[in-house]
Amino acid sequence: MGENAAPGPISELKLAVPWGHIAAKAWGSLQGPPVLCLHGWLDNANSFDRLIPLLPQDFYYVAMDFGGHGLSSHYSPGVPYYQQTFVSEIRRVVAALKWNRFSILGHSFGGIVGGMFSCIFPEMVNKLILLDSPLLLLESNEVENLLTYKRRAIEHMLQVEASQEPSSVLSLKQLLQ
Repeated sequence: MGENAAPGPISELKLAVPWGHIAAKAWGSLQGPPVLCLHGWLDNANSFDRLIPLLPQDFYYVAMDFGGHGLSSHYSPGVPYYQQTFVSEIRRVVAALKWNRFSILGHSFGGIVGGMFSCIFPEMVNKLILLDSPLLLLESNEVENLLTYKRRAIEHMLQVEASQEPSSVLSLKQLLQ
């Protein structure tokens, strides 16, 4: 590796979701404060490969690929890619990582989604760091909507998924029987 080459991630993760998996990469100390890194719309977790090595190494950075991006599974046909769906993905990822509080580092679209997550689940977010992202400006009635309707919708969907039995995969022989 060259003198100026950035070190790679310490691990690559594959987190199960109902439509397949969310891919992610991690850097830094597992004991450090957690930071979730969110990429832009036409990008993936690799966009943080050169930035993370320049940041303080006493944090634990996880860069996830949103669904349909990078190495993450695409949604099922006909399922739209809405901002609220990406907010749900963040909730799934931090649940899988067993994080109660964390910071968000969001680039472009990732900053928009991270900002929305911060509004919906403010008790979970220590800091919101935006890179090349517009500010999320909301009127007071919109904040109330985010903290009630959208939060309840996301939590209800995750509860329903958790209560369902996992689908089983049958072999060709089992199917023919």
